[in-house]
Amino acid sequence: QVQLVESGGGLVQAGGSLRLSCAASGITFRFTAMLWYRQAPGKQRELVASISSGDSTAYADSVKGRFTVSRDNAKSTQYLQMNSLKPEDTAVYYCSARSGIRSYWGQGTQVTVSS
Repeated sequence: QVQLVESGGGLVQAGGSLRLSCAASGITFRFTAMLWYRQAPGKQRELVASISSGDSTAYADSVKGRFTVSRDNAKSTQYLQMNSLKPEDTAVYYCSARSGIRSYWGQGTQVTVSS
């Protein structure tokens, strides 16, 4: 059974930083593409960042230069370092794993950025 467990969300002031973690189990992590999505109230879920099994990364334009995605295959964990946070980054952040045609999701962690 695949499980993705996010942690690290919280309340932070604008300009601050947070680091999200996503611990995975039930998958061959090192061969799996990992992604971060977010969903703000009243908005569609959007892709924030991704990291391939070969460590190639991609980012939404809105977070480029501020967010960094990384992975530790030995710990089956991916991370999202978020710096220079803005109120518009407020959302529930979801970890996702993509293996072949299947996608798996975590339960989400709330990030709130106050102005």
